[in-house]
Amino acid sequence: QSLPTCNMLCASTQLWPQPTGPVSLATASVPVRSDGFSLKITATPSKLVEEHLHGAFSLMREDMRTLEKSIGSESRRSDLAPPRSVIVRVAVNGSADPQLRLHTDESYKLSMRPARNSLLVDITAHSFAGARHGFETLSQLVWLDPYAGSLLTLEAATVEDAPKFHYRGFLLDTARNFFSLNDLLRTVDAMAANKLNTLHWHVSDSQSFPLRLNSVPQLAQHGAYGPGAIYTMEDVREVVTRARLRGIRVLLEVDAPAHVGRAWDWGPAAGLGHLAYCIEVEPWSDYCGEPPCGQLNPRNPHVYELLEKIYAEIIEVTGVDDIFHLGGDEVSGRCWTQHFNDTDPMELWFEFTRRAMRSLKKANGGKFPELTLLWSSQLTRSPYLERLDARNLGVQVWGASRWPESRAVLDAGFRTVISHVDAWYLDCGFGSWRDSSEGHCGPYRSWQQVYEHRPWTEE
Repeated sequence: QSLPTCNMLCASTQLWPQPTGPVSLATASVPVRSDGFSLKITATPSKLVEEHLHGAFSLMREDMRTLEKSIGSESRRSDLAPPRSVIVRVAVNGSADPQLRLHTDESYKLSMRPARNSLLVDITAHSFAGARHGFETLSQLVWLDPYAGSLLTLEAATVEDAPKFHYRGFLLDTARNFFSLNDLLRTVDAMAANKLNTLHWHVSDSQSFPLRLNSVPQLAQHGAYGPGAIYTMEDVREVVTRARLRGIRVLLEVDAPAHVGRAWDWGPAAGLGHLAYCIEVEPWSDYCGEPPCGQLNPRNPHVYELLEKIYAEIIEVTGVDDIFHLGGDEVSGRCWTQHFNDTDPMELWFEFTRRAMRSLKKANGGKFPELTLLWSSQLTRSPYLERLDARNLGVQVWGASRWPESRAVLDAGFRTVISHVDAWYLDCGFGSWRDSSEGHCGPYRSWQQVYEHRPWTEE
């Protein structure tokens, strides 16, 4: 018996993430082929959901076909039983909108049983996303046995599952390091395998602005690393399309007012005045958390006109209008004080956030998204936190887990996304070049740290 088969038949459940409901798995396996899987939709609330189900099912079969590619026809064991056909029956009784929303019910039930020479799989869900997760679980019940030279699956199974959290995100920073389109698509596929549902695409920062917006192409023209390090809107649409079929929303973040750089340095030449200040100023450590520095001009009305265009194009291309990310961390008071010494920089920060929210409302058809996220910062700490509106705003907490800000924003009634740097930053481990506080990224984050960190269990 091969190790993959022993893992499936002899060990504990191999489903990941482990289902939250009851699971029953058979201890016998049968051979199958990827082209032996067929889809039958028994109930659907809309034609759009039906189309998404067919698309997601096709992706699942492609994943199985990829496994089969390593098998030669001559490697199939001669005494192996003929492969079973697998009929997958899906019923979605719920939302007619296949797009993931903040309160989408992503639960599903799966049952698989033998029927003559076939296997019958029934998946029921209240949304497309739930049914898609059912496909993912089904694919995890199929494995390649190198000794048999065939795909195998369990003979029977029942699974009930629902996520513990509505928001299960993965952030990819394509500003500091450019990733190819294929890398992005591969990341979406890996997220789906883990039933994550939000690709937080941190597309811009002070280092580069690789997104070529149709409405403001100057940002990529001046801010991208080069012509080969640009995402067109067609690229973004391809990522969004793949993500939707994988049950994932794309949360596209253009960080502001800090974490901006040369991309915003073209204002004077275009007759728009200074769009940003302190761009690449030295010594950088006096003006920003890491080089190069730069932050937007909060008193230039053209900044907010440009933000409205950016926000509108992001909402249009992603189709996500119920949640948005404004960025909003690490503003340098020193930078703004040099240019606006008549105003407290914290008041300027409030002014910027208020006007950026107004631009977002206009870009979103005259209404605020249900949830607009800000990075945790001085603005999201007392006494400033109390001046923010918890009805519209949420906080993504990036600081160290021992910092009191996580509890403070929760106690103040803000919806919170937790991204603790000392546990869940996967890019750490390349030296503490910036500082030595708990917020630095020096030590490597081991998988033990990642999985043992469960802040929701702490008082």
